[in-house]
Amino acid sequence: MNKKETGLSFVIDKLTNSIENVISGDSFATEVSIITPSDLKKITKKEGWDFSWKEEYKNPIKELYKLTIVSSPNVIQGVISIEIKSDHVYMHLIESAPFNKGKTKIYSGVAGNLVAFACKLSFQRGFEGNISFLSKSQLIEHYEKTLQAKHFGGRVMIIENIAALRLINKYFKNE
Repeated sequence: MNKKETGLSFVIDKLTNSIENVISGDSFATEVSIITPSDLKKITKKEGWDFSWKEEYKNPIKELYKLTIVSSPNVIQGVISIEIKSDHVYMHLIESAPFNKGKTKIYSGVAGNLVAFACKLSFQRGFEGNISFLSKSQLIEHYEKTLQAKHFGGRVMIIENIAALRLINKYFKNE
């Protein structure tokens, strides 16, 4: 049952103040909330999602959250799976909605928004913003540049206090 973690391969297209319409440049206020069983029907491989979020949801140590635009709460823009460790938040999976990937994506900033949320949660749980994740090796440099993540060794990436605050201030400054 314990599958080998392959590493995350999300792309930080842009750090935005919320999420941004790629064509118009308009920003939209977002909200992150816990995934419900009815949400799982919308985030399936059949609907174009890469991961089996239903399987992820079944794991009791993982918490799943969705990113939505405040004005359209029924449309899931992205999803993150995290685990609360003893001293930090660990990101298992992160995925932008199928319509937010590639050259024809509608919104940019989804992955960055979800990573900032993980950092915020880390502060709320008393971990000073510290988060970690496994990266696909070809994206290590990308995460160092875009998220100011540190390469901890192997494929382990960490985001520490100052980089976490930078992300939180970018995405959640109005809270």
